[in-house]
Amino acid sequence: MNCKFVVNLAAILLIASLASWAADDGAALYKTKCAGCHGANGEGKPAMKAPALKETKLEANQLAEHITKGESGSKAPHNKGISGLNDGQAKAIAEYIKTLK
Repeated sequence: MNCKFVVNLAAILLIASLASWAADDGAALYKTKCAGCHGANGEGKPAMKAPALKETKLEANQLAEHITKGESGSKAPHNKGISGLNDGQAKAIAEYIKTLK
């Protein structure tokens, strides 16, 4: 019985640490890939016509799709997917963006 408890506790701690790592990864990726145009806190940069991302109404999955696939009517780099990002990294960035207030 104690062995099951220890295994379950270890699994919970592992999952919690992975979730924390993913959030940190999203923040780091945002800083390197997005902050230059959208601002360190997602406030946007009107002079560049880069919109604010904080408090966006888009869902995380919509943001991730926009990051990976882009939209033809958007200005570069969002007229196509951002190069060098896989789906997991795009999702991490999107989830980080949703935390910006």
